[in-house]
Amino acid sequence: MFRRIVFLAALLALVLGHAPASAEDFYKDKTLRMLVGFSPGGGYDTYTRYIARYIGKYIPGNPTPVVQNMPGAGSLITANYIFKRAKPDGRTMGVWSPALIFAKAMGDKKVPIEPAEYEYIGTPTSDTVTCSLMAASGLKTLDDVVKSGKVVTMGGTRAPGNTTDPFLFLNRELGTKFKAIPGYGGTAKIRLAMESGEVDGACWTWESKRVTARGLLDAPPDKRMIPFIIAKRLDDPEVKDIPLFSDVLKGENLAAFNAWNGQNKITRVYTLPPGTPKDRVAIIRKAYKAVMGDPAFLAETKKAKLNIAYVSPQDIAKALQSINNMPPKIKEYLQILTGFKKPKA
Repeated sequence: MFRRIVFLAALLALVLGHAPASAEDFYKDKTLRMLVGFSPGGGYDTYTRYIARYIGKYIPGNPTPVVQNMPGAGSLITANYIFKRAKPDGRTMGVWSPALIFAKAMGDKKVPIEPAEYEYIGTPTSDTVTCSLMAASGLKTLDDVVKSGKVVTMGGTRAPGNTTDPFLFLNRELGTKFKAIPGYGGTAKIRLAMESGEVDGACWTWESKRVTARGLLDAPPDKRMIPFIIAKRLDDPEVKDIPLFSDVLKGENLAAFNAWNGQNKITRVYTLPPGTPKDRVAIIRKAYKAVMGDPAFLAETKKAKLNIAYVSPQDIAKALQSINNMPPKIKEYLQILTGFKKPKA
């Protein structure tokens, strides 16, 4: 009898020793790493730092969020780190560009990730791509560009996406000569290039641009950044009267643009590594969603003119499906336009 009691006690100790810690114990006195795929000062960085101020209080154990910038290759370095190297324990999350999802769908062999395998947490908002010119270029409108016949340089990140692709549709439709100058670590670096005259303009999302590029938008007239085309009609007085891409593009070119633009429904995808325990995925998702509805967070982001329109993991999954299942004819059109495939001879 005594031996049986000792055996049962030892067995109980063994089981308890391997029992999973509670969520509160797991996160208590720990850090939550929030990796940003672009350089400090851009939209990805700005949104993440606001979210980091609030998310810890909604996670059991109240871990301390720590934002770390890991720029490079249009956020591929961060995406790849989350995919292959980050420990899948629920304490490291990353935000990177959905342009990588698009590039993967286009067959880009330089994107060694599998988008369907991440654990998606959410995005803070859908975005609206817009293109702008510096007044110092002597060009202020799309009509000016068309009439000038000039090569117009546009700053871009290394990976294809909002900073390198939108004007390709204009080149195809109107014969403009916009030219991407890629390789910048993020929109903060692109802004500096625009300000110095290194490039004539740039495209990225208005939701970011109106905040992070405020200094250029409010600069003296001869040094100002001027938006000249946008993807959808907004009430914002700074862009409400400029042309839409849909005003300019026609037929197959417009259909291709709309398919390409699907990635902007999920700009700034926050992710956990593949294989993260489902209970911890649920905890981080719940916390992230709670931040998106936090009154103090919403008041602070409104003051900063950051748009918040939470996109759920379920909606991200739908967007991924749409990108991956676009009609073959449109996919081939986009592959050729964005340089992933050579046109048939």
